[in-house]
Amino acid sequence: MAVNLQKGQKISLNKEAGRELSTIFMGLGWDPVKSKGIFGFGGNSPSIDLDASCVMFDENKQLVDTIWFRQLHSQDGSVQHSGDNLTGNGDGDDERITVALNRVPAQVKSLVFTVNSFTGQNFSQVANAVCRLVDAQTQQEVACYNLSVQGTHTAQIMAKVYRHNGEWKMHAIGENGQGRTFQDLLPQILPHL
Repeated sequence: MAVNLQKGQKISLNKEAGRELSTIFMGLGWDPVKSKGIFGFGGNSPSIDLDASCVMFDENKQLVDTIWFRQLHSQDGSVQHSGDNLTGNGDGDDERITVALNRVPAQVKSLVFTVNSFTGQNFSQVANAVCRLVDAQTQQEVACYNLSVQGTHTAQIMAKVYRHNGEWKMHAIGENGQGRTFQDLLPQILPHL
């Protein structure tokens, strides 16, 4: 059973999954908020392009690699992005970032997952935004984090998956920010490393 994470909460991935995880994916799903038409009828849903990204850091808080819609896999091949969803339409995960934990290079200590509104809408225009961490082998949800905190932010630092004492852990950061891509969030990410 998945843990519903609260902002700031930390969990051990192996403990929550009940076994050692080799491959996980971070799924991001969302829907545009339907606007109300005349007299509350005939509203439409604008396209909202949220982008999931993964930023890899070493022990010294130095950037190692980035995985996002312009670079769909890490240079070492351990992290893969499913591709850019431009609208949020459809059920389930709109974007996925898969991480082969057992293949992440030893010098990488932290993988930080972010979400940005590339089209510039703020989160008050986004509904049902959720980030979930899933055991890729069993498709079992390990942890879930609700991102639908209404507000004027256009980005969020979702979570960090990191090595600690030889095991992988997850920290639900949930910090709001501004920016169209993960680069805009880098100064805000550093204190969380």
